[in-house]
Amino acid sequence: MELTTFRFSNNTQADFSQTLKQRVNDYFKSNNLNRHGGSKIIWKTIVMIMLLLVPYLLMVGGYAPNLWVFFLLWTLMGIGTAGLGLNVMHDAIHGAYSKNSKINRVMGLVLNFIGGHSEIWRLQHNVLHHSFTNIDGGDEDLLVTPLLRFSPNQRLMRIHRFQHVYAWFLYGLMTLSKLAFNDIVRAFRYRKMRLIKTERDFNRIMAGIIIWRLFYLAYTLLLPLLMLDMAPWLIITGFLLMHFVTGLMLSLVFQSAHVMPECDFPVPDHKGQVDSNFAVHQLSTTTNFATQSRWLSWAIGGLNYQIEHHLFPTISHIHYGKLSKIVAATANEFGIAYHTQKTFLGAILSHGKMLFRLGRTPVQALEAAS
Repeated sequence: MELTTFRFSNNTQADFSQTLKQRVNDYFKSNNLNRHGGSKIIWKTIVMIMLLLVPYLLMVGGYAPNLWVFFLLWTLMGIGTAGLGLNVMHDAIHGAYSKNSKINRVMGLVLNFIGGHSEIWRLQHNVLHHSFTNIDGGDEDLLVTPLLRFSPNQRLMRIHRFQHVYAWFLYGLMTLSKLAFNDIVRAFRYRKMRLIKTERDFNRIMAGIIIWRLFYLAYTLLLPLLMLDMAPWLIITGFLLMHFVTGLMLSLVFQSAHVMPECDFPVPDHKGQVDSNFAVHQLSTTTNFATQSRWLSWAIGGLNYQIEHHLFPTISHIHYGKLSKIVAATANEFGIAYHTQKTFLGAILSHGKMLFRLGRTPVQALEAAS
């Protein structure tokens, strides 16, 4: 099973892509700006590390006077874990954290430290999701679990009628499933797809997954079990709570950007040709949300500007707010839709409506409705 290669019609609407790229280049040149994070991203990194580290040290140090504070500390650790992923790791693996590739590699290892694996994520996210956004058979983010139907081009099962009810619980299990088995399953799949090209690379990645997992479980679970004079089930509950908070946060940010009523789910022809320019494809399959909320944008690594991120993934998220004005104006000039939801809550509700619709409507009816 090798990776299916989809091709985009880059001669179609090429003027839009060229104009947009030129305007973005001019913006950085005229304002003498660095495309990477600079000092702003360093300060954000410190804040996000502290958001995870401080409650962890308080928790393992036994400074929780009661169970409410104990579980609050685990909750804050979940928020800090998501914050590190969204603000630090995400930029780093895209090469946007620093102009120094070695620094990007090191900061990408933040994901290994919080229970994931940077190389598997790069293949899943950078290579497959960004290259083939919302294309069934290419975009790995559409393949979370058979229990969830994220595309009108996927098989409809009877259980999907209830996915708008149970999806939120499954979202909370996302990082736990990656920790337990998903990264290992993906490593085997990516070897078959030839994304992991040699047995030596595969063995190295598998060894890395196992070693980093053992390290992660040692400091997050084993150390509290050894140090705290508490019932083990309470500590395990706190650990599960942390992951549920992280998984839910990450899922809501990413799924509310693509599995939406206004987003397209293109079907390539039998030769793998997509009838769209790559840049236009990113606009048609992605939506922004809550772009007026500077606080939310800061907290989630600018990923409420998913359109700008998909168009310019190697540019740090600290620039997305400014770039969005350029992208929106250029899209309007060329008559291309620029999707945005006014609030994050509105985006989540729209995502829920899309889950409801996908759970009931077969492929043909969805195509006719669109």
